[in-house]
Amino acid sequence: MAFDQIVFDPRDVDLVRSPLAGKVDAETYVLGAFNPGMTRLRNGNLLLMVRVAEALKRPIVDQHIHAIRWDEGAYVLDAWPIDYVDTADPRKFMMRGGGWKVMALTSLSWLLPVELSADGTEVVDVHYNRAIVPRASYQCYGVEDARISRVGDRYLMTTCSVSPERHSTTLYTSDNALDWRLEGIVLDHQNKDMLIFEGQIVGKYFAQTRPLGDLYFAYPPGSEWRAGPSINLASSPDALHWKPYDKPGIRPHAKTLATARMGGGAPPVLTDRGWLTLWHGVEPSGVVGIYRTYWSVLDRDDPSVVVATSDTPLLEASPELTEPIKDLMYLNDVVFTTGIADAGDHYVVASGEADLACRITHVDKAVFSA
Repeated sequence: MAFDQIVFDPRDVDLVRSPLAGKVDAETYVLGAFNPGMTRLRNGNLLLMVRVAEALKRPIVDQHIHAIRWDEGAYVLDAWPIDYVDTADPRKFMMRGGGWKVMALTSLSWLLPVELSADGTEVVDVHYNRAIVPRASYQCYGVEDARISRVGDRYLMTTCSVSPERHSTTLYTSDNALDWRLEGIVLDHQNKDMLIFEGQIVGKYFAQTRPLGDLYFAYPPGSEWRAGPSINLASSPDALHWKPYDKPGIRPHAKTLATARMGGGAPPVLTDRGWLTLWHGVEPSGVVGIYRTYWSVLDRDDPSVVVATSDTPLLEASPELTEPIKDLMYLNDVVFTTGIADAGDHYVVASGEADLACRITHVDKAVFSA
């Protein structure tokens, strides 16, 4: 790969200019600046919409662990007794008891627009004045993991909005990818990876989705598929109202544990062969798992049909890239691809590395011809 580097990390975030600055009654730091949605601006440069996870430096005070919550334009701290929670995962804490899973986050996420050069190799500007922060009660624990698609002359950005009300997908729209309008909730079930195709299919918007749950029905013995989180499809007449597609999308194969859990990565883009989609597969390991990026090509008229795919990872976590910031690391073995842009003979691919930083990789288009 001609270029494969970390281009933005927690050290690059100026917390003095954070939208939370002076509004939280405690000292904060950047836990991660990662999982960037990406699109090409009209001036030719690339835009990363970086998820900034801003966390408390001292979350535990007086035997209580604290979480940041947005509340009607202000930020408050909620305190939970330390013996009431499980802190095995550094990104969140789980409430003990109750009969089902309940959690809170160790950080609150907001979105920071970072403008890159046309080839994605250097930062041109950081648009703090256009940061996206919680604006509604269904976003009170943060706005996460943007994915940006350009359909015609309009930019569409899906985000995950987090709250006790629901774990929903929200849609923002823009004419220039810098000034965004919150359209509201488009999926009200837990769905971390809604990716809108960069183009319509038979006059409709299409999207990949990944609804989650704690129960999955088994495939028959001997099936080539493995039950679990998979990539589904949905269509819409207006990008606001979505109907699940009747046919399944990309499913985990029974033959490997490397993709036992999967979800969408970069919004699908149209190629001569069909819709190129980059997605992540998760191999069970430890608390979080091992995240890798894979690719498939979907039929241009029926995206439930896989035209081509590869079992070999396109991207894996790179300890060499994170060596300069190893003192900030809290996870390993995670690369989470979130954007793709055409650059002639190659694609510029954006990923979150280790839930910590933004990685840009140039991938030759010939890779997807196999």
